[in-house]
Amino acid sequence: MSIIATGILFVCFLFVGILLCIELGKRLGKARFSKEGESATTGISAIEGAVFGLLGLTLAFLFSGALSRFDDRRKIITQECNDIGTAWLRVDLLPVDTQPAMRDLFRGYLDSRIETYRKLPDLDAAKAELQKTAELQSKIWTLAVSSTQGTGASPPPMLLLPALNSMFDTATLRTEASKMHPPIVITAMLAVLSLASSLFAGYDMANRRPWLSLHPMAFALVLSVTVYVIIDLEYPHLGMIQVKDSEEILISLRDSMNAK
Repeated sequence: MSIIATGILFVCFLFVGILLCIELGKRLGKARFSKEGESATTGISAIEGAVFGLLGLTLAFLFSGALSRFDDRRKIITQECNDIGTAWLRVDLLPVDTQPAMRDLFRGYLDSRIETYRKLPDLDAAKAELQKTAELQSKIWTLAVSSTQGTGASPPPMLLLPALNSMFDTATLRTEASKMHPPIVITAMLAVLSLASSLFAGYDMANRRPWLSLHPMAFALVLSVTVYVIIDLEYPHLGMIQVKDSEEILISLRDSMNAK
């Protein structure tokens, strides 16, 4: 099962769990009110406030973090494009007879980088493409080193090799950035707080007349959708939220490489 499918299943269970907890809270509240009357609510407002406050804080923390990581991933794509473009231009510094082979390797390398993320959510295919990328990195570096040996401190080794190093580092950075997510315990904490808040909300609704079934549904829907958006932001290549607009610059760079 894919990550997003698991996330959707989690959100569906959360939606149902919220409704069940609200209903359970109402029944507990009715039973308590029938025995104790208005005094049944004494002393629970502070607990409710703490739980709802912590739920809001957790949602804000997760949403802000997910959005920040989403923006970082887009910036890394731009950085990778710039690094590949810089290294591509510096291929001109190599001996003329070496340039065609190096440019062919660059085209294959950029094709591999584009295909790696295009093949998602097929994780196995993406991993196989990452392996191909690593092999092309090795070939590019080997050819660059062999082409610049014996040139001393002339421009080719001084400019091309550092550019290649930056290009490879950014690829690694992008791969690792795609794996950065909040610990699973925080997601579990969010689920527990959501259910606890629903229980308190149902308990509080038990003594209020009239109440509408729309309110529990709206509460469950809004909370569940918010959690889904957070999950979707965390995995921008797997769900509805994508970074394809940022990746267009890599495709544009690849098209420009056909000119040489």
